[in-house]
Amino acid sequence: MQTIPDTAALAAEAGSTGRFGHELEEVVVERLEEVAEGVRRLTLRTLDGSEFARWEPGAHIDLVLPDHVRQYSLCSPLADRSRLQVSVLHTRDSRGGSRYVHQGLAEGDVIRINGPRNNFPFVDSRKYLFIAGGIGITPILPMIEAAEAAGREWRLAYGGRSRASMAFADELVERYGDRILLFPEDEVGRIDLEGLLALPRAKMLVYACGPEPLLRVIEDYCMGWPPGVLHTERFVAASLDAGASSEPFEVELTQTGTTVTVTPDQTVLEAVEAQGVRVLSSCRGGICGTCETRVVSGEVEHRDAILSEDEKQFGDSMMVCVSRAAAGCPKLVLDL
Repeated sequence: MQTIPDTAALAAEAGSTGRFGHELEEVVVERLEEVAEGVRRLTLRTLDGSEFARWEPGAHIDLVLPDHVRQYSLCSPLADRSRLQVSVLHTRDSRGGSRYVHQGLAEGDVIRINGPRNNFPFVDSRKYLFIAGGIGITPILPMIEAAEAAGREWRLAYGGRSRASMAFADELVERYGDRILLFPEDEVGRIDLEGLLALPRAKMLVYACGPEPLLRVIEDYCMGWPPGVLHTERFVAASLDAGASSEPFEVELTQTGTTVTVTPDQTVLEAVEAQGVRVLSSCRGGICGTCETRVVSGEVEHRDAILSEDEKQFGDSMMVCVSRAAAGCPKLVLDL
């Protein structure tokens, strides 16, 4: 972390490959704004003033902070590539990332970013229902912009603890009027999911982002909807039930010809790294998709928040930072 002592020199260094193996880009923190209680928006620009690469709704970037790498959804206007914006909630159980953004970061600092990448792609449809809980509004903002630009029919149901905690709520209402349904819990209670999701709607896709309990209820309601209608993005990987596998297993690596034993207290990623095998990774929590690895054979117990249910059933890839061999599967063969 540094302020800008020599823009030209830093620009020359930008584009170096970092410890995650991706092209890292140094950017300037141009502006920091409090956009709601506990929510800070970061506006980033390139060192030389050039435009950022084109990105699509649902994309996120990695912020490479001191001792932390965190993923945050882009919430900039799609047409303005001169800046990137992310908004960060200061979580009470912060592991350091959001605390640093709120307490350690300053305007003028230079940080490194990685991406954008997109694990929450926006699929074309005639109608959309967007559902956001709290800071889950951030990936939804560019989707609303895209749906509006395409002339699609859409509505947003947006819930939060209170109106003051709901970032961008007022400007959404001002811009889009009654297509924005606000549910500040201290005024009107939680989002009316029964009213929104009890009956499937033809030609409508549902995009939802928010806390895990909200997404689980949405998934329950959407079980009666056609397959592929619901698209979700999680803050954390899904928790496991008591039947989750905790047995040791072997991983055969086809590229190196070695076989590694994964103990109950290890992840696949940790086990292969201990043998000197380098795997691209970032969040190590099953939410960014960086470590996705092709599965040659074996049955996987998926623990990530990236793959869809269809992709998990197909079983040809896994996130090695969290997923393991399924119970009764003694060996996975991976393209590593």
